[in-house]
Amino acid sequence: MTLYDELTARGLIAQVTSEEEVRNLINNGKATFYIGFDCTADSLTAGHFVALTLMKRLQAAGNKPIALIGGGTTMIGDPSGRTDMRKMLTKEDIDHNAECFKRQMEKFIDFGEGKAMMVNNADWLLKLNYVELLREVGACFSVNNMLRADCYKQRMEKGLSFLEFNYMIMQSYDFYHMFQTIGCNMQCGGNDQWSNMLGGTELIRRKLGKDSHCMTITLLTDSQGNKMGKTAGNAVWLDPNKTSPYDFYQYWRNVGDADVMKCIRLLTFLPLERIDEMDRWKDAQLNQAKEILAWELTSMVHGKEEADKAQAAARALFSGGGDAGDMPSTELSGADFADGSIGALTLLVKCGLAASNGEARRLIQQGGVALGDEKMSDPAAKFHKDRFAGEGVIIKKGKKVFHRVILA
Repeated sequence: MTLYDELTARGLIAQVTSEEEVRNLINNGKATFYIGFDCTADSLTAGHFVALTLMKRLQAAGNKPIALIGGGTTMIGDPSGRTDMRKMLTKEDIDHNAECFKRQMEKFIDFGEGKAMMVNNADWLLKLNYVELLREVGACFSVNNMLRADCYKQRMEKGLSFLEFNYMIMQSYDFYHMFQTIGCNMQCGGNDQWSNMLGGTELIRRKLGKDSHCMTITLLTDSQGNKMGKTAGNAVWLDPNKTSPYDFYQYWRNVGDADVMKCIRLLTFLPLERIDEMDRWKDAQLNQAKEILAWELTSMVHGKEEADKAQAAARALFSGGGDAGDMPSTELSGADFADGSIGALTLLVKCGLAASNGEARRLIQQGGVALGDEKMSDPAAKFHKDRFAGEGVIIKKGKKVFHRVILA
């Protein structure tokens, strides 16, 4: 099976500009391709997994990845899939986030001599003269076509700033610039980026000739990517200080039955033959598939030792074996107690199980929280500090979230 056939079999490819050219390019290890990452936070999320694993697959076949850090485009903000404008970040914030990204990417991509590259589009976008850019590039873009693009449609109803309207031009210029300067001949990204990415391909062909060999691949749909990246309204981070290895493992362990095999195909490096066999698994076997998915991805991001510890802790809770000592925990000090007790709402917020007292109250009223073996029923309840002494108490939120509380 060729690389292109494998990517197709795994469900990775959504659209391409020239299938035969793309197929030949990547199968023969001749692609120098980029994927862009805007630095809107100081950690990548689980939603970036598809891009990172694609880069790893393509590099293993001899192709050369370019991780494009959006130091310049982050200053504008991509309107795709958003209902409002992103928070404006400073250059210092963006530079810091870019460094964090690189440390995490190095677990997937080899940035050694002559191998993968990391570049920052601030190096060329911030130097552009506005009028010169309009004269050189502006004439290549039809405003009518831009307004029809999916990436702008949702925002047109709620308000699209002129700043964000320029994002497509900036992203297109990235491909145009890298095509000329470092031989980048292919761009990859989420299917929601199709319009933006086509802009880059068309710009190259209009400026440099229709025979310019530049290709575009779009991957997983944006809705599935977002689904993979978030849980309970919060991002699932690759940084262990933001999402612990245990919580990371649990996120993947708890994917829905309908999604587990899709995630295994897309995100793991298990052989397709083995995955085809697992496709026949049903009922209790799906839980085994979820364990395999969770361990593979946790090992990829946090290492085998952390994956083993997270799996052991999860099994201790669900099947009575292993060591539960690695589950997320919160230590309470004497200052957390008033007259020797702590309120239920304060406890949930302190442990990060609720974002506010209001959310904590709703969780308790809906019967979704238990302290030890006792379900919380009264939002006004208070718990004496002695209850948390020794090995502490486990709070259970819903059926799948466990958190240990210990008196320091």
